[in-house]
Amino acid sequence: MTGFLLNGQPVTAEPRPGQCLRTFLREQGCFGVKRGCDAGDCGACTVLVDGAPVHSCITPAFRAEGRAVTTIEGLATEGELHPVQQDFLAAQGFQCGYCTAGMILTVSALNQAQRTDLPAALKGNLCRCTGYRAIADAVAGIPHAEPGLAGDACGHNHPAPAGPGIVTGKARYTLDVAVAGLTHMKVLRSPHAHARIRAIDTTAALAVPGVLAVLTHRDAPDRLYSSARHHHATDDVDDLRLLDDVVRHVGQRVAAVVAETVAAAEEGCRRLAVSYDLLPAVLDPDAALAPGAPLVHGDKGPDSRIADPGRNLVAALSGEVGDVAAGLAAATVTYEGTFQSQRLQNAHLETHCAIGWRDEDGRLVIRSSTQTPFLTRDALADLLGLERAQVRVLCEQVGGGFGGKQEMLLEDLVGLAVLKTGRPVQWELSREEQFSATTTRHPMRVRVKLGATAEGVLTAFEMDVLSNTGAYGNHGVGTLFHGCNESVALYACPNKKVTGQAVYTHTLPSGAFRGYGLSQTIFAIESAMDELARRLNLDPFELRRRNSVRPGVPMVAYDLNPHDVEYGSYGLDQCLDLAEQALSDFAPPSLEAPWRLGQGMAQALIDTIPPRGHHADARIALAADGTFILSVGTAEFGNGSLTGHVQIAATALSARPADIRLRSADTDVVEHDTGAYGSTGLVVAGRAVQSAAEALAQKILAAAAQQHGVPPERCRLTADGVQVTGGPLLSRTEIAHHAQAPLEARGTANGSPRSVAFNVHGFSVAVNTDTGEIRILKSVQAADAGRVLNPMQCRGQVEGGAAQALGAALYEDLRIDGQGTVVNPSFRHYHIPAFADVPLTEVLFADTYDRLGPFGAKSMSESPFNPVAAALANAVRDATGVRLTAPPFTPDTVYRALAAAGVATQTISSAT
Repeated sequence: MTGFLLNGQPVTAEPRPGQCLRTFLREQGCFGVKRGCDAGDCGACTVLVDGAPVHSCITPAFRAEGRAVTTIEGLATEGELHPVQQDFLAAQGFQCGYCTAGMILTVSALNQAQRTDLPAALKGNLCRCTGYRAIADAVAGIPHAEPGLAGDACGHNHPAPAGPGIVTGKARYTLDVAVAGLTHMKVLRSPHAHARIRAIDTTAALAVPGVLAVLTHRDAPDRLYSSARHHHATDDVDDLRLLDDVVRHVGQRVAAVVAETVAAAEEGCRRLAVSYDLLPAVLDPDAALAPGAPLVHGDKGPDSRIADPGRNLVAALSGEVGDVAAGLAAATVTYEGTFQSQRLQNAHLETHCAIGWRDEDGRLVIRSSTQTPFLTRDALADLLGLERAQVRVLCEQVGGGFGGKQEMLLEDLVGLAVLKTGRPVQWELSREEQFSATTTRHPMRVRVKLGATAEGVLTAFEMDVLSNTGAYGNHGVGTLFHGCNESVALYACPNKKVTGQAVYTHTLPSGAFRGYGLSQTIFAIESAMDELARRLNLDPFELRRRNSVRPGVPMVAYDLNPHDVEYGSYGLDQCLDLAEQALSDFAPPSLEAPWRLGQGMAQALIDTIPPRGHHADARIALAADGTFILSVGTAEFGNGSLTGHVQIAATALSARPADIRLRSADTDVVEHDTGAYGSTGLVVAGRAVQSAAEALAQKILAAAAQQHGVPPERCRLTADGVQVTGGPLLSRTEIAHHAQAPLEARGTANGSPRSVAFNVHGFSVAVNTDTGEIRILKSVQAADAGRVLNPMQCRGQVEGGAAQALGAALYEDLRIDGQGTVVNPSFRHYHIPAFADVPLTEVLFADTYDRLGPFGAKSMSESPFNPVAAALANAVRDATGVRLTAPPFTPDTVYRALAAAGVATQTISSAT
């Protein structure tokens, strides 16, 4: 290879045979080129070759010879951002930012005509976070970010602190770091749903040049644990071994190979010889509960906390308040229905990945793409027999998570490999592994039975849930109990009964996913409420108003046990009004047969914090240069928590957001942070930040008063320091210089008491009864987020959640065949929403102020997802008279439902 120009500079490095351009460019230090799919599907690796955008993961590196290659690092010229970079920064056209480099490079090459047809122009670039509205605004040059306001940062569109790094490629994600002596790990996975490993011959693998070690179950600690991460480790069942001699699902880890190169590690895996004794497998949760079914964890004892391993029962719940039978007997109208929710993959664009090494003090350091660095550190120390002080876990920018990174899926094996080899070890999952060997949303079957008076007042509420947790318990307990809580507590009814079971099967494990069990049960309940409204000839908004909880009405699910959930604020009434008015104001187009028009709505409640404790520490200090150093444990993965933390601290200190410098997501910087999950990054860690900043403000005032010899009440914080009444303005630099001790403060929050947030979604749709096609004409979501600290960012959370939920409602479905194998492990066959798929969702905020949240804010990361599928199904029901009970609502499934009901007006040949 004679060479090429890389960002304007000549490069003569020689690529390896068969090497793709993406890996070659990353080896040249261009870490802005991301890995997302390895198949040309997602666009995260987009670069310009002679000015044309290409997917570098499917472009051979040798094709760069003699050409000019531009990565995101080279788009700016002479220190000035490219106009597209400026527009993405001004519009905040990103959340986690992992897709942004590829998106910007693609947009930079568009001509004016292409910019008018973004669905076509951006068809090769996927975003899992934003819902694409912010990206469209960036392309259109519509700015949203506001300059920092001193002392009034909350309530304004402060830009993300990581924004400049994201648009220039300088932001560092998990693997965007050069580590001396780095080795690579690859894993051999089980081809069987259930088998015992009889023998593993490692001889041929160890003979591969560059292979350093092979790890099998003989090298693993003889400890059971859970990959799920919660503040209380005992919330989850202990049923997993780091490497096991029994495999319980296709794709389970069998052995790991550590080598000098990825290629050597992969070849080592291919040369491992494994013999298995096949065991009977059960793939269906009903079959798993049947007497005599193959047991998934029948060998586990009570210490594992499995409800009944002899029946494949991970967890069970049963509770009743009042008398449901009597309530049904007293009802004028009843409805009973059964609903299914499918497997979903979190599909964050950055796959699970981690690097481990020993630092100069001998500590095990894990750099990971995780939502829970502190909980992962604690679990690693326990599992690997180390003191907590001997382990450090950190992350920088995380490329999406949506609950999928509330797991310890890689760090355990990476840590073991570091300890065994003494070398730095990197493990990055491929996209296929991400789909076929990590976790999914829990598939659930939900039966709902409702009774009501003629006036539309609920008399009985009964729900039964069957959840498929797969081969390991992970979040099986939590999603079952959470899914059966707020969805039921939303409604005031004197007679409620809930039963539920989470069941093991020999399939891919289920885990945490946005909504954490609520989206499945809300789909069933809100669909049932819609049917009840129809039987009562009552408007669906009015039925909700007559039965929803409100201040003064206890929030009760299925028992009367005390809890710490309070009405910190209440905005459901406003959300119903806002969504109803938006649908009423919308005038749908006039359509002729076979198109039919309909409207639908659904609502949701969520507790703003998980139960039984969610803890966060924060520290803030006044630096010698007059800026503030804010240390928090929260990870940033598009949730926007760190932006909120900066605004909270700046407001409490009457400072500009630019005066706040962040240190985050590192077990070395604060004492503890339970993690950024359950929508807690803002409300729990934010409380800790507010507490710390307010304490520091008082210390600064006291120091200024002492230095000037006046009472503290004569001192007032300003953007530039402390103003003494009738005296001088003392700069923060002066105050820090003359202080007798470092000016710093610590804040904590324990996540209790908890408040509630509400979301109401509405759709206007058109349905083609000849084809089953659904077209969304209007999408609106009204949200009660308390005081909205950052409208631009919060709107993006709602839009992104709604877009993700539309993907779940319309086409996403992770399918498993009769042998337990995932059959669609790629973006090409697992359809996440592209630009062309996502309608604009109008976002409307209730006007509330939560007394429990930081500066009045409530959580709004998970909850926008929850009511969408039900609202869409209700709109289709309104249009066609047909109740859809199992997403995804693909045209073929909708057509079959219409045909079965005699609504379809055209027979479609099965041959087509």
